[in-house]
Amino acid sequence: MKFNRRETIILAAAASAVSLSGISASQAAEGDMVDQAALMAPAGGLTDKVEGNAEAPVTVIEYASPTCPHCASFHNTVYEPFKEQYIDTGKVKFIVRPFARNALDAAIFLLAEAAGEENYHNVVATYFKTQNEWGMSDKPRDAIYSVAQQLGFTEESFSAALTNQEVFAGIEAQREQALDEFGLTGTPTFYVNGKTLSGGKTLEQLAAEIDPLVPADFVAPAAADAMAPAADAMAPAADAMAPAN
Repeated sequence: MKFNRRETIILAAAASAVSLSGISASQAAEGDMVDQAALMAPAGGLTDKVEGNAEAPVTVIEYASPTCPHCASFHNTVYEPFKEQYIDTGKVKFIVRPFARNALDAAIFLLAEAAGEENYHNVVATYFKTQNEWGMSDKPRDAIYSVAQQLGFTEESFSAALTNQEVFAGIEAQREQALDEFGLTGTPTFYVNGKTLSGGKTLEQLAAEIDPLVPADFVAPAAADAMAPAADAMAPAADAMAPAN
């Protein structure tokens, strides 16, 4: 099974755009502050998929790439204890943003957007868990589609997702904004209330940044209010960074 012509055009455009974009001349270093208002105004018209308490004292934004091994390591090993300690307790509002470094990244974010807000995180998480299956395949379209079927996609909905020009343009716009405005140099990159944290982080490293920002008198909201609606699963479900290009 090969990419069809429309899929090839859009994914080739993604690969070309990434290769041409390079790295912003203005690069943010570890610890640099980025304007929080700018961070909370993502380009491209895509809606942030927010997890946690909307009024949390700490906002953590992660720019991630599905093909990035350091992103996969974070999501497969650190994310669950991080969620339990900070998202579920109402201390952190967590946002994963797409940073498409290549055509495969673009394809997976297109699928996540097509799955809808309630299933977005499940799609991204599933592709991180199966990264070695599709990321190393000599037939990536087949491998990505195989995982997509487990998530409820049909051949028709799969192809429709991969040829959604509007969503693709939004993914491109978010990548360019991250490079040009925020100085992103690779994935994963985290912004903790605007502070740049480059590369994969342990729970302890994130805690060291988050804990001082949580007021001593912070009281978690009621469980019903503390979290965004749980994802309706469509199917059962290293301090380094991948370069941005």
